[in-house]
Amino acid sequence: MNILLEQTFTRTQLPDIALEVLRLGKEYPVWALSGQLGAGKTTFTHALCDILGVTDAVSSPTFSIINQYDYTDEGGTARTMYHSDWYRLNDEEEAINAGVEDMISHADGLCIIEWWEKAPDLLPAQTFYISLEVLDEQTRTIKCSIK
Repeated sequence: MNILLEQTFTRTQLPDIALEVLRLGKEYPVWALSGQLGAGKTTFTHALCDILGVTDAVSSPTFSIINQYDYTDEGGTARTMYHSDWYRLNDEEEAINAGVEDMISHADGLCIIEWWEKAPDLLPAQTFYISLEVLDEQTRTIKCSIK
């Protein structure tokens, strides 16, 4: 893995971190987001949605598997962000049946996938990997990388 960013931050610094990650990862349509329960994966995605100007309520897709949010990119083009959580999926076949393969292949914006480890073979070669690690209640480390 080629690490593009490794930084420790607090929740108050999250908007700045999300902006930096967006800058680094904007060329990659699929983002694989990992971290233990409570690491802040959905909180990070919410901060990213704020930056992109998403006006819909942002929530965890744990039970719906896939949430989608509309936004406008830098060039003024309407896009859709797909936020997917594979935590409840058992394997790749179940992920395909849930529609995540279609989501990845037909996305016209950004796909953020939590718990991608459940079906790693579904990720394209050009995936942007983001890892969040809990240091304490207020502090996290983020690592962004590509293969």
